[in-house]
Amino acid sequence: MAKAGDDKEKGEQAGQQVRVNWNTDKLKSSYANFCNATSTREEVVLNFGVNQNWERTPQEMAIDLEHRIVLSPFAAKRLNQLLSKLITEYETRYGELK
Repeated sequence: MAKAGDDKEKGEQAGQQVRVNWNTDKLKSSYANFCNATSTREEVVLNFGVNQNWERTPQEMAIDLEHRIVLSPFAAKRLNQLLSKLITEYETRYGELK
């Protein structure tokens, strides 16, 4: 695993360059093929899980929710912008997702 300071990224904050040190010591990876989102005035909640159904039109779905991420609306908006940019770059490389 990378230590703090091994992977650095530059960002902008109030007109100044900021160096971000990513600490990946506690980073865990998992797979999700399902995501659900809800919100209140104060937070956005993302639930991630795995859809166990392989039928095209199931009568009932069995989804094992495994992770819940709670974000402020500001962080959720930044995530939206990041994902929009990522999908645009992906579709430029590999074709439109339908």
